[in-house]
Amino acid sequence: MEGPQRRALILGSAGAVLLFAVLFVAVGVDRVVDALAAADPALVAVTAVLGLCWLAAWSLMLRTVLGALDVELSVRTAFLVYSGAAFANNVTPFGQAGGEPVAAALISKVGEARYETGLVGIASVDVLNVVPSVSLVFLGVGSYAATTAVGDRVGFAVASAVALIAAIVSAIAFVWRYRVAVVDRVPGAVGPFLGRFDRFDAETIEAGLADRLGNFFADIERVGTDRPRLLGIVALSLLGWLFQAAALTAAFAAVGHPISPLIPVFVVPLSYVAGATPLPGGLGGIEAALVGLLVPTTGVAASAITAAVLVFRGAVYWLPMVIGGASASALGVKAFE
Repeated sequence: MEGPQRRALILGSAGAVLLFAVLFVAVGVDRVVDALAAADPALVAVTAVLGLCWLAAWSLMLRTVLGALDVELSVRTAFLVYSGAAFANNVTPFGQAGGEPVAAALISKVGEARYETGLVGIASVDVLNVVPSVSLVFLGVGSYAATTAVGDRVGFAVASAVALIAAIVSAIAFVWRYRVAVVDRVPGAVGPFLGRFDRFDAETIEAGLADRLGNFFADIERVGTDRPRLLGIVALSLLGWLFQAAALTAAFAAVGHPISPLIPVFVVPLSYVAGATPLPGGLGGIEAALVGLLVPTTGVAASAITAAVLVFRGAVYWLPMVIGGASASALGVKAFE
């Protein structure tokens, strides 16, 4: 890991620790520890299994996307590769945005594919995950609002998520619309700029970048034009979100405070907006967002909510970290050289 990357990771980790410290002071460390100590081990195990089901669903999603790009992976290999990608996302600032280049390199090596094909694969998974998440947020909040008044905090979170997603979708649509101009002009600007440095040849950089950008957009088009496969990919994404919602529901049951399964359906996708912060995998930010959303929607004590969130994040953050780190090592990829 190079100097700037190391500094970003250290600063992001320090920010996560600070957020956790503030959260624990606010809700009471002793009460959180007591709630965790009293948690039902069987239901904690159920939470972990549901977390693995989410990981499996999204690994099948990645496998299906790569299949559209003629990159064939077995179910087992796809699980290991996606776990490695999740590991990369969880140890780099800005979540998916920080981990995608590493994940693309992992896919490229294991699937014997071009780097840009790997990048299209993992980026497609991340982008397509937005579709069911937005649907779940509106469906969940709408159903919740039918029986309970929606507080300002939840309303603000929904508005923020919609604004962020709209901005991302608009940026993607803009780049796609002008993709020909991007392929024609970007290499011509980047090549001469890098050519000022002795270690780079302007013509080589320009030709290589033009080729990679052309392949990148061609691969995106291949994924987008296969409608039946695309429908299956979105269905797997939806299944993964529902497994995460079920895991959070089980986590609350584990700490002795069952909640309506409807609440996690919209709270989980909303909390992932915090993954856009410069924290490793949103660590600290997502936990704080979950607690902030669950306090006004569940009526459960903040300490019990924090304990349930920690159990849940153990299943969907720390467990994939362990599996992903081991799988990346087993696949022989040195992601942070």
